[in-house]
Amino acid sequence: MRKFGTIFLLLCLLLSLAACGSTDQTTGTADPAPAPAAQPAPTGDGAGSTLVAYFSWAENAVLSEDVDAITSPSVVPPGNVQQLAAWVQEATGGDLFSIQVTDPYPSDWDACLARANQERGEDARPALTAAVEDLDQYDTVFLGYPNWWYGVPMAVLTFLEENDLSGKQVYLFCSHGTGGLANSVEILTQALPNATLSDNIFDCSEEEAAQSQQAIQTWVAGLGN
Repeated sequence: MRKFGTIFLLLCLLLSLAACGSTDQTTGTADPAPAPAAQPAPTGDGAGSTLVAYFSWAENAVLSEDVDAITSPSVVPPGNVQQLAAWVQEATGGDLFSIQVTDPYPSDWDACLARANQERGEDARPALTAAVEDLDQYDTVFLGYPNWWYGVPMAVLTFLEENDLSGKQVYLFCSHGTGGLANSVEILTQALPNATLSDNIFDCSEEEAAQSQQAIQTWVAGLGN
């Protein structure tokens, strides 16, 4: 009888130890899981080589309450060049950079055109809100702009003076009215003496810009980037 009592006590002791071990595992006495490894910061466009810089009136104007989206579509976001730039970015995987002035333009086209003409006459360089970070990581630059007064917005020239594109491959895309590319290519050629500026340029009228996704992405594909 004493023998059976001893066996019973041993069984109770074993069950008690097993229960304690189970409790330790569920109350956090096990070693904590290792922290996840830090992820590297993204650089560039995944390929680290392409920048899509552009100037869009829609991102450089203060909209007045009476702006008509039907008669003035290019000033209502997304603007013509803004849309084109987004499609180039989609096709290339590049980084987008919006060229923006510290003193926005009027949303009335006639008033905007008058200021643009004044800046052109003064050979002005409007101040910008930001510069490109780590420009050295890019070897290809797509530069988009609207035709303003048969040329380029003077803010684009500010951008080129503040961001040296020497040694880089540059492709142009442009939205315009009846003036087409006008003198814009000649102006940019002079502003980019040490870059490789392609003569394969995408341009479309402002009326066609919103329907130009396939056309501009086909253009990008044909460049071999």
